Amino acid sequence: MVAGLNSIAGVDAALAEAAAWLVVPLSVYLLLSGLDDLFLDLLALFRQRHPTRRDFLPERPTAILIPLWHEDEVIGRMVRHNLGALRYSAFDCFIGVYPNDRKTVHVVRQLASEFPRVHLAVLPHDGPTVKADCLNWAFQHMLLYEESSGTRYENIVIHDAEDVMHPDSLDAINTALASAGMAQYPVLPFRTPLKDFTHGVYCDDFAEGQALHLNARVHAGAFLPGCGVGTGFSREAVEALAATSANRLFDPESLTEDYDVGLRLHELGFEQTFIPLAHAGGQLTATREYFPGTVSSAIRQRTRWITGNSLQAWSKHGWGRGRLASCGNRYFLWRDRKGLWGNPLSLLCNVLLAYAVLSLIRSQVAGGPWHFAHSLPRGTWMGFIYVANSALCLERMAVRTWVVSRVYGVAAGSLAPLRMLWGNWINCWASTLALVRFARAWLRNEPLRWVKTNHAFPTRAALTVYRRLLGEILVQSGYLSQPDLDHAL
Repeated sequence: MVAGLNSIAGVDAALAEAAAWLVVPLSVYLLLSGLDDLFLDLLALFRQRHPTRRDFLPERPTAILIPLWHEDEVIGRMVRHNLGALRYSAFDCFIGVYPNDRKTVHVVRQLASEFPRVHLAVLPHDGPTVKADCLNWAFQHMLLYEESSGTRYENIVIHDAEDVMHPDSLDAINTALASAGMAQYPVLPFRTPLKDFTHGVYCDDFAEGQALHLNARVHAGAFLPGCGVGTGFSREAVEALAATSANRLFDPESLTEDYDVGLRLHELGFEQTFIPLAHAGGQLTATREYFPGTVSSAIRQRTRWITGNSLQAWSKHGWGRGRLASCGNRYFLWRDRKGLWGNPLSLLCNVLLAYAVLSLIRSQVAGGPWHFAHSLPRGTWMGFIYVANSALCLERMAVRTWVVSRVYGVAAGSLAPLRMLWGNWINCWASTLALVRFARAWLRNEPLRWVKTNHAFPTRAALTVYRRLLGEILVQSGYLSQPDLDHAL
């Protein structure tokens, strides 16, 4: 027994000595990264944009582009729900599908026969390619429909197969696009039980990004990355994108076409705006959806995000040209890319923290010295760094807890600090896989493929808040006047 304890103590001492070599560089990095986070938090809080009530402008024809790959289980419910929930009449849906995805083609063909607003857009080649390619062909089908019908769509909005659109989202986008080339409607995950830690990481990330940081980017004059859904473009912006890229809206080589198109539009000089998150009728004004709830699916999706937003954008745009070369844009490019090295380093810090706790427990049980504490570098400057890093860590946790509590409630907010540790682990693996896959594709001169994420559509209970009343539908469709409806009620 004594020999075993002495052996553990020896291992602890060796690990403490190794950890001592890591503490100084990690502490300096954490200080710089923490000050960076503090700057963005202060920028977001001081420039927080509180939405004011504004009347919606008259409806302009809007095209909704929806790319699909193996979405036969969700697209029918998505279309039927949103067509019944939207308080907007001047829109059509162009749904891109691959010919070798027969089940999805069959479902969309049925929807097109059931709803005149729905148009099937079959790609000329098998899939999957990337989401950008599917969207481009849906856009081409929209142009063909314009020629045959005489319609001209002034707004183009992109959505995914699992999206639950807010009833006023198209109105808000239509109003915003009257003075901007690109408008982003807020996106939030649905609330799930507190035990769903992986999905909770998405809730935390989006609550902070949508409530604080995207507003800060816009007010700082930097480019606005699209969120992939609820992103609207004016016809002028769409035509400018098409003119500069062989009639394609989105880069077919990009895994994150929403991020790339935000960069390109900013470079072309178009105004970009974020529609602030607000409350209306007791509900948050946002596009809602479920995000991955398992670790493997979350890593797969975040690997695609990191590959597209960080690596591909870095390879294509560098540190910015023209308008993108401003200090504000370069700062946010740095912010978007620092996860490539920051995520693994954050996980390493978590591992050191876990070791420190285990070393303390061993010292208390065995009665020996706490080797980790004794091995820490000392001195005035290191003492200052330790205190500063502790304060910055508490600030980061406090801001995230506050924001998540505002969006999802105090119970969810109270667990946000724990989910930060869980998120570090997920993001570390995603960053590593992104680097490996990007390097492999580059060395083999192979295209990066669409990394499929399995989607789920909400239950009927989760959708009841977005249902329109029958009378409202009849009035908007022109079958009944509002005075007649009021009299009948």
